[in-house]
Amino acid sequence: MSDPIRVLVTGAAGQIAYSLVYSIAKGDVFGDKQPVILHLLDIPMMMEVLGGLVMELHDCALPLLRDVVPTDKEEVAFKDIDVALLVGAMPRKEGMERKDLLAANVKIFKSQGRALDQYAKKTVKVLVVGNPANTNCMIASRFAPSVPPENFSALTRLDHNRAVAQVALRVGVSSCCVRNAIIWGNHSSTQFPDVRHGTVVYPDGTRTNIYDAVKDDSWLKNEFIKTVQNRGAAVIKARKLSSALSAAKAIGDHMRDWWQGTREGEWVSMGVMSDGSYNAPKGVIFSFPVKIADKKWTIVQGLPIDEWSNSMLEVTGHELATERNDAVAVCGE
Repeated sequence: MSDPIRVLVTGAAGQIAYSLVYSIAKGDVFGDKQPVILHLLDIPMMMEVLGGLVMELHDCALPLLRDVVPTDKEEVAFKDIDVALLVGAMPRKEGMERKDLLAANVKIFKSQGRALDQYAKKTVKVLVVGNPANTNCMIASRFAPSVPPENFSALTRLDHNRAVAQVALRVGVSSCCVRNAIIWGNHSSTQFPDVRHGTVVYPDGTRTNIYDAVKDDSWLKNEFIKTVQNRGAAVIKARKLSSALSAAKAIGDHMRDWWQGTREGEWVSMGVMSDGSYNAPKGVIFSFPVKIADKKWTIVQGLPIDEWSNSMLEVTGHELATERNDAVAVCGE
């Protein structure tokens, strides 16, 4: 069996972490032969709650869980970690201006970026979940110059899974039959869920382009996109709480594929540092279709983008560039 890897989860006393840590400790994410040591970080006032989570993890008697390190100190949480799942962030409160939310989160992710730089392994893989995830990820990377930018990513897999599920429900197949959906851009209401390049693989093995399988271009260009873009708000309206179970599942999917690779001929959506592919602005964390092998992602190149799709990419790219500039200004740089 392999040596254990150290996996940090921030915001560890929260809803998402509660749904996430069991999957990690059980082996669903990093493999059924990979032992893990969980580092759980939260603020001082949440330590008692975090202690309850530690008790539950122990009570699960999971063979792959070698140790649990609960803490409110960054120097302990980030020490020698292999994976950082940055879930915790300042939520937007009623009456809070966007710039105020951005300023609060810049402070958090600036500090965590420096902690990654100072304490984590230089090979650490970082996934930012706390919103605004793309820009928080950019800030964390900016303040961890010793960690390669390609080791940072933002979660758009939840949006990707939402898109896959909507198509599967529409066509009447299992979600595993829907392949190669794409989320472009920001994890926000400007994101572009794109299934023009995707396929439906039917149980008998036949493959059909998603547009041909759905047979309703108007739905795909309108209701489908709006449903995926606004799904988080719809969940909050219904539950009076934000997505937690589905977010935890998406985090696990994202890290499993980053760790174990994507299947041949398939891609997934990840927010990664833009190199300008598909005319996306450089220097932002932009969601692209990626293939993964040997724990390294590559952007899928050469997909045809029509005029309508390009206009959608421009909107989300502009929002990310604006967020980047605002965040850098808050940093005083």
